[in-house]
Amino acid sequence: MAAVAPTLRELFDPDFLKALQLFRLRARRVAVGGRHAEQDSSGMGYGLEFKDFRPYVAGDDLRAVDWNIYRRLGKVVVKVFEEQQDLPLYLMPDVSRSMFLEDPPRIHSALRVSLALAAVSLGQHDSIGLFPFADDLQVRVKSMSGKGGVMSFARHLSQLEERGQTELSTAVKRFSDMSLRRGLLVIISDFFEAGGVARVLDSLSGCRHDLLLIQLVRESDAKPAPVGDVRLRDCETNEVVNVSVTAEVLNRYREAYEDFSEELATFARERQAGLLRLDAEQDVLGQLGSLFESGVLRI
Repeated sequence: MAAVAPTLRELFDPDFLKALQLFRLRARRVAVGGRHAEQDSSGMGYGLEFKDFRPYVAGDDLRAVDWNIYRRLGKVVVKVFEEQQDLPLYLMPDVSRSMFLEDPPRIHSALRVSLALAAVSLGQHDSIGLFPFADDLQVRVKSMSGKGGVMSFARHLSQLEERGQTELSTAVKRFSDMSLRRGLLVIISDFFEAGGVARVLDSLSGCRHDLLLIQLVRESDAKPAPVGDVRLRDCETNEVVNVSVTAEVLNRYREAYEDFSEELATFARERQAGLLRLDAEQDVLGQLGSLFESGVLRI
């Protein structure tokens, strides 16, 4: 019998949420057009963080003129400040059937790390969205903000149910077509897709958002135990194959898994995307500590 998503009580753990208060999420730059918050944006205006001077041009706000410089040098210049806005955080957890198998199921880690990142973002006045996927993309929360939204977001997570097979490439394309404000897209999955990892990475290469890939793994992914003659059933497609698991077959599998993992890592390096391999059998909070170096995740 497949597992279910964690309950609201299991997700909304006060000790877990309290520990997250030590973390901060910082972007190199955020796109203009959002709300005033804590992230440095790519726009210049009349905010709080002074950046530079520039010559006055007709239409500039006279309140921005530096009259001290005018009195000393006879030049009319205005102060330019960097606008600080919110970072849109888009969370895309995998809710395909395979995520609900095994003990513990990967969906538990997927939703706990989703809540963790959401709580950090809401705590620093950023906006968040929830877009779970399997063979299609769902829009559960398009945009939410405010520190008081953590409970509501946890409730949305606890209501997620298992769906079809993994079609990440299709989900990414649909997400990209939504033309949302540029932000940080976090994909939480094992990244196993019938079309292969190359298809997944091809879809991600055209994504205009910054990326954080959280790969949910288990020790048995890389080192399955030899078991002899077996009948394997794909939990997502119900396709059945008979396999004789020999030493040679195991070696070929391990080589294929290593190639798969290296392709994902190479893409992350070249794209300057974040990549965290999260062990689904270990504590999520401790592993997040390696991602938030010195308490800050910089994307």
